[in-house]
Amino acid sequence: MTTTTKNNELNTPQAGAAEMPSPKEACIFLSDYASWLLGCGATCIRIEKNVRRMAGRWNMEPEMTILPSHIHITVWNRDRSHSYSNNVRLRHTGISFDINTRLSKLSWAVADGKTSFAEARREFEEIVRVRPANPWMVWLLASLANMSFCRLFGGDFAAMLIVLCGTLAGYKLKQVMLEDGRDVRFTFFCCAFFSSVIGAAGYVFHWGDTPEIALATSVLYLIPGIPYINSVSDLLDGHYICSFSRFMNAAVLTACLSAGLCGGLLLMNIQWL
Repeated sequence: MTTTTKNNELNTPQAGAAEMPSPKEACIFLSDYASWLLGCGATCIRIEKNVRRMAGRWNMEPEMTILPSHIHITVWNRDRSHSYSNNVRLRHTGISFDINTRLSKLSWAVADGKTSFAEARREFEEIVRVRPANPWMVWLLASLANMSFCRLFGGDFAAMLIVLCGTLAGYKLKQVMLEDGRDVRFTFFCCAFFSSVIGAAGYVFHWGDTPEIALATSVLYLIPGIPYINSVSDLLDGHYICSFSRFMNAAVLTACLSAGLCGGLLLMNIQWL
């Protein structure tokens, strides 16, 4: 009878407790998780919800401060008798919907009890090692999408062809410069300049009836739309520092591409009134 009682005690509560992480383990994991989410383009409200979802499963309470380049997390146990804090830098991974989606699915798997802490750590390491989408496919699809924008704004076939060529050249230059570690602002300037020069072909060679649309849409692939959208989301959620930072970063990139466009107009001696 005594042996049976001891076996039952070992099977349920202690085994379940052994799977629960300590506040230190949970804090380190959640801080790395949050830094990757922030780096791949997630909004602050998504980061908070995902982190709280997993911490709640482990009977812990997180307190988080999200800054433009750092995340500070403190994790308390349920009775607030023990805590651990960690401060991590933003992971500069570039915007990735794939990683964003996979990390969000991981948080739900943990919250639903389908994934233990050890399994969550292993899956997290696999997710962050995911290679980005095929650059050649992204290059081609982005060029076709920008060509479609030209048609959407009323461009004719000649304008669409010019935009396609300009985007193919400019986007490839963007990939090469970013892979080479060039400053993203200088990259945007060079790509906009390069694409606008090609986009001016309609004016120079008198191709088509809508050369102004070809020139205007030749740099649309550089518009930082996601940072603008995220800045509004963070503003509505009360994360004013992150909102302002994201908006200013997007505004600076927009100014750089505008400067590149103006440089192309000046080089081609086009007076666009």
